[in-house]
Amino acid sequence: MVRAMIRELTAALMEDGEMLIKFLKDEYLIRNFKLDDIEALVRYANNYNIFRWVKDNFPYPYSIKDAEQWITVSRNTNDGLNYAIANQNELIGGIGVKFKEDVYRYSWELGYWLGEPFWGKGIVTEAVKVFTKYLFNHYNIRSITANVYEGNKASMRVLTKAGFKLDGVIRKAVFKEKLFWDLYVYSLLREEVK
Repeated sequence: MVRAMIRELTAALMEDGEMLIKFLKDEYLIRNFKLDDIEALVRYANNYNIFRWVKDNFPYPYSIKDAEQWITVSRNTNDGLNYAIANQNELIGGIGVKFKEDVYRYSWELGYWLGEPFWGKGIVTEAVKVFTKYLFNHYNIRSITANVYEGNKASMRVLTKAGFKLDGVIRKAVFKEKLFWDLYVYSLLREEVK
Protein backbone atom coordinates (compact mmCIF):
# COMPACT_ATOMS: atom_id res chain seq x y z
CA MET A 1 0.00 0.00 0.00
CA VAL A 2 2.84 2.41 0.87
CA ARG A 3 4.52 1.61 -2.46
CA ALA A 4 1.32 2.32 -4.39
CA MET A 5 0.94 5.68 -2.62
CA ILE A 6 4.57 6.57 -3.44
CA ARG A 7 4.02 5.60 -7.08
CA GLU A 8 0.90 7.83 -7.25
CA LEU A 9 2.73 10.74 -5.64
CA THR A 10 5.66 10.32 -8.01
CA ALA A 11 3.36 10.37 -11.02
CA ALA A 12 1.65 13.50 -9.73
CA LEU A 13 4.99 15.29 -9.25
CA MET A 14 6.26 14.65 -12.75
CA GLU A 15 5.18 16.51 -15.81
CA ASP A 16 3.27 14.07 -18.03
CA GLY A 17 4.63 11.21 -15.89
CA GLU A 18 8.21 12.03 -16.90
CA MET A 19 11.04 12.85 -14.50
CA LEU A 20 13.30 15.71 -15.55
CA ILE A 21 15.99 17.31 -13.40
CA LYS A 22 18.64 19.43 -15.12
CA PHE A 23 22.08 20.01 -13.58
CA LEU A 24 25.60 21.28 -14.31
CA LYS A 25 24.38 24.31 -16.28
CA ASP A 26 21.62 22.24 -17.91
CA GLU A 27 24.19 20.08 -19.74
CA TYR A 28 23.03 16.93 -17.93
CA LEU A 29 19.66 15.45 -17.01
CA ILE A 30 18.09 12.94 -14.70
CA ARG A 31 15.14 11.55 -16.63
CA ASN A 32 13.10 8.43 -17.24
CA PHE A 33 14.68 5.59 -19.18
CA LYS A 34 13.40 5.37 -22.78
CA LEU A 35 13.48 2.61 -25.37
CA ASP A 36 15.79 4.88 -27.38
CA ASP A 37 18.38 4.38 -24.60
CA ILE A 38 19.00 0.70 -25.37
CA GLU A 39 22.09 1.19 -27.54
CA ALA A 40 23.79 3.63 -25.14
CA LEU A 41 22.78 1.55 -22.13
CA VAL A 42 24.47 -1.53 -23.58
CA ARG A 43 27.52 0.46 -24.71
CA TYR A 44 28.19 1.99 -21.27
CA ALA A 45 26.84 -0.71 -18.91
CA ASN A 46 28.69 -3.55 -20.62
CA ASN A 47 31.88 -2.75 -18.74
CA TYR A 48 33.68 -4.86 -16.15
CA ASN A 49 34.96 -1.70 -14.43
CA ILE A 50 31.33 -0.86 -13.60
CA PHE A 51 30.18 -4.41 -12.86
CA ARG A 52 32.88 -4.97 -10.22
CA TRP A 53 31.39 -2.23 -8.00
CA VAL A 54 27.65 -2.95 -8.30
CA LYS A 55 25.32 -5.69 -7.11
CA ASP A 56 25.26 -8.93 -9.09
CA ASN A 57 21.74 -8.20 -10.37
CA PHE A 58 23.49 -5.69 -12.69
CA PRO A 59 24.52 -8.19 -15.40
CA TYR A 60 27.87 -8.55 -17.10
CA PRO A 61 28.21 -8.94 -19.98
CA TYR A 62 25.33 -6.52 -20.49
CA SER A 63 23.18 -7.43 -23.51
CA ILE A 64 20.42 -5.79 -25.55
CA LYS A 65 17.96 -8.11 -23.81
CA ASP A 66 19.26 -6.92 -20.40
CA ALA A 67 18.77 -3.30 -21.48
CA GLU A 68 15.23 -3.94 -22.73
CA GLN A 69 14.31 -5.70 -19.48
CA TRP A 70 15.84 -2.97 -17.33
CA ILE A 71 14.01 -0.18 -19.14
CA THR A 72 10.71 -2.02 -18.73
CA VAL A 73 11.36 -2.79 -15.05
CA SER A 74 12.57 0.73 -14.27
CA ARG A 75 9.32 2.22 -15.51
CA ASN A 76 7.03 -0.31 -13.82
CA THR A 77 8.66 -1.29 -10.52
CA ASN A 78 7.02 -0.76 -7.16
CA ASP A 79 10.15 -1.20 -5.07
CA GLY A 80 12.07 1.94 -6.05
CA LEU A 81 12.63 4.86 -8.38
CA ASN A 82 15.13 4.39 -11.22
CA TYR A 83 16.23 7.01 -13.74
CA ALA A 84 18.76 7.66 -16.47
CA ILE A 85 21.60 10.12 -16.18
CA ALA A 86 21.95 11.67 -19.64
CA ASN A 87 23.73 14.42 -21.49
CA GLN A 88 21.99 16.30 -24.30
CA ASN A 89 22.68 13.42 -26.71
CA GLU A 90 22.29 10.12 -24.88
CA LEU A 91 22.07 8.13 -21.67
CA ILE A 92 25.41 7.98 -19.85
CA GLY A 93 24.45 6.28 -16.57
CA GLY A 94 21.75 5.59 -14.03
CA ILE A 95 20.61 6.66 -10.57
CA GLY A 96 17.86 5.49 -8.29
CA VAL A 97 16.63 4.52 -4.85
CA LYS A 98 15.28 1.31 -3.43
CA PHE A 99 12.37 1.64 -1.03
CA LYS A 100 12.65 -0.05 2.33
CA GLU A 101 9.83 -1.45 4.41
CA ASP A 102 8.67 -1.90 7.98
CA VAL A 103 10.79 0.02 10.51
CA TYR A 104 13.14 1.13 7.68
CA ARG A 105 10.42 2.75 5.55
CA TYR A 106 11.71 6.32 6.07
CA SER A 107 15.19 5.44 4.82
CA TRP A 108 15.79 4.67 1.15
CA GLU A 109 18.92 3.16 -0.42
CA LEU A 110 20.68 5.09 -3.19
CA GLY A 111 22.48 3.49 -6.13
CA TYR A 112 24.15 4.94 -9.22
CA TRP A 113 26.58 4.18 -12.02
CA LEU A 114 28.17 6.21 -14.82
CA GLY A 115 29.73 5.23 -18.14
CA GLU A 116 33.51 5.10 -17.87
CA PRO A 117 34.20 7.83 -20.50
CA PHE A 118 32.42 10.29 -18.14
CA TRP A 119 34.30 9.43 -14.94
CA GLY A 120 36.28 12.10 -13.11
CA LYS A 121 34.21 15.06 -14.32
CA GLY A 122 32.01 15.60 -11.27
CA ILE A 123 28.89 14.48 -13.13
CA VAL A 124 27.75 11.75 -10.76
CA THR A 125 28.55 13.87 -7.68
CA GLU A 126 26.23 16.61 -8.97
CA ALA A 127 23.63 14.03 -9.98
CA VAL A 128 23.64 12.61 -6.44
CA LYS A 129 23.31 16.12 -4.96
CA VAL A 130 20.35 17.19 -7.09
CA PHE A 131 18.63 13.80 -6.92
CA THR A 132 18.83 13.51 -3.14
CA LYS A 133 17.63 17.10 -2.75
CA TYR A 134 14.69 16.28 -5.03
CA LEU A 135 13.85 13.19 -2.96
CA PHE A 136 13.91 15.07 0.34
CA ASN A 137 11.80 17.89 -1.12
CA HIS A 138 9.13 15.57 -2.53
CA TYR A 139 8.96 12.54 -0.25
CA ASN A 140 8.48 11.99 3.46
CA ILE A 141 11.80 10.27 4.09
CA ARG A 142 14.29 10.86 6.88
CA SER A 143 17.51 9.49 5.42
CA ILE A 144 19.12 8.12 2.28
CA THR A 145 21.76 5.42 2.60
CA ALA A 146 24.39 4.23 0.13
CA ASN A 147 26.60 1.16 0.29
CA VAL A 148 30.09 1.09 -1.22
CA TYR A 149 32.34 -1.94 -1.60
CA GLU A 150 35.83 -1.93 -0.15
CA GLY A 151 38.28 -0.41 -2.64
CA ASN A 152 35.80 1.79 -4.52
CA LYS A 153 37.48 5.04 -3.52
CA ALA A 154 35.87 7.02 -6.36
CA SER A 155 32.35 6.25 -5.13
CA MET A 156 33.37 7.05 -1.55
CA ARG A 157 34.56 10.48 -2.76
CA VAL A 158 31.31 11.03 -4.68
CA LEU A 159 29.24 10.43 -1.56
CA THR A 160 31.47 12.54 0.69
CA LYS A 161 31.38 15.46 -1.77
CA ALA A 162 27.60 15.10 -1.97
CA GLY A 163 27.33 15.52 1.81
CA PHE A 164 27.00 11.89 2.90
CA LYS A 165 28.69 10.74 6.10
CA LEU A 166 30.40 7.39 6.65
CA ASP A 167 28.33 5.59 9.29
CA GLY A 168 30.50 2.51 9.53
CA VAL A 169 32.00 -0.54 7.93
CA ILE A 170 30.39 -3.97 7.92
CA ARG A 171 33.30 -6.34 7.68
CA LYS A 172 33.30 -8.95 4.90
CA ALA A 173 29.58 -8.41 4.22
CA VAL A 174 29.85 -8.51 0.41
CA PHE A 175 30.59 -11.67 -1.58
CA LYS A 176 31.58 -10.62 -5.09
CA GLU A 177 33.68 -12.56 -7.59
CA LYS A 178 34.49 -15.34 -5.12
CA LEU A 179 35.89 -12.92 -2.52
CA PHE A 180 34.53 -11.31 0.64
CA TRP A 181 34.71 -7.51 0.81
CA ASP A 182 33.99 -4.95 3.51
CA LEU A 183 30.87 -2.83 3.00
CA TYR A 184 31.12 0.91 3.69
CA VAL A 185 27.76 2.35 4.75
CA TYR A 186 27.05 6.05 4.13
CA SER A 187 23.99 8.14 4.90
CA LEU A 188 22.55 11.59 4.33
CA LEU A 189 19.89 13.02 6.64
CA ARG A 190 17.15 15.41 5.56
CA GLU A 191 18.55 18.25 7.71
CA GLU A 192 22.02 17.86 6.14
CA VAL A 193 20.83 18.74 2.62
CA LYS A 194 21.71 22.27 1.53
